[in-house]
Amino acid sequence: MVYLTLAGAILSEVLATTAMKYSDGFSKLWPSLATAVGYLLAFALLARTLKSMSVGTAYAIWAGAGTAVIAAIGMVFLGESASALKIVGVLLVIAGVAVLNLGGAAH
Repeated sequence: MVYLTLAGAILSEVLATTAMKYSDGFSKLWPSLATAVGYLLAFALLARTLKSMSVGTAYAIWAGAGTAVIAAIGMVFLGESASALKIVGVLLVIAGVAVLNLGGAAH
């Protein structure tokens, strides 16, 4: 169940960050509201996750997975450059999260 709440936190953060891109500096109402709601939900789910997972592991997975997914969204859907170096960087983030996860996620 802990990985489900963490996945929800990651998804909420990714959706909030994507909505922020479309908020035009918080000048558009609906994307701005989606950003606020997404981040509130992300932090609520992350806080729930921290009840049964160490903070270092949970935050590394949350931040690393969110970073990798947002970078991929930017490259695939938002027209951001997709250089070999960027792709290697995303793969290194994913590898780092995997290594931390192998170290154990429980208290």
